[in-house]
Amino acid sequence: MKKIVFLFATLFLISACENKSEKKKEEIPKEKLVEVKDGVFTEWYPGKKQIKFQGGQDELGNRDGKWTFYAENGTELSFTLYDHGKKEGFSLVKYPNGRIHYRGEYQNDEMIGLWSTYDENGNLINEKEYGVRN
Repeated sequence: MKKIVFLFATLFLISACENKSEKKKEEIPKEKLVEVKDGVFTEWYPGKKQIKFQGGQDELGNRDGKWTFYAENGTELSFTLYDHGKKEGFSLVKYPNGRIHYRGEYQNDEMIGLWSTYDENGNLINEKEYGVRN
């Protein structure tokens, strides 16, 4: 008789533990990391304490204006200017240490003018000319 009671008690405990672990898996909501408010697109890093990407959008949802990318610590790593979904204007990309990696301009989504590339110490390592503005 003691063996039967022990067996039922063991089975009851095992089934109770399985139900709790299944409930925990279902209760975790997925974090919403992207929002668009008043024409501004914002994407957050997990935890929603720091912005990852941010920039304006036109009425069709295309990038419009300055778009900025940030590191998890809040440091600005790059920005590019857009005009209704096309790169138009200055663009700058930085190393995590804050120094410029490369910079240049776009016109109608194409690289134009002088583009400069630097090493992590800020020394110029390359320049390339992509033609003149119209």
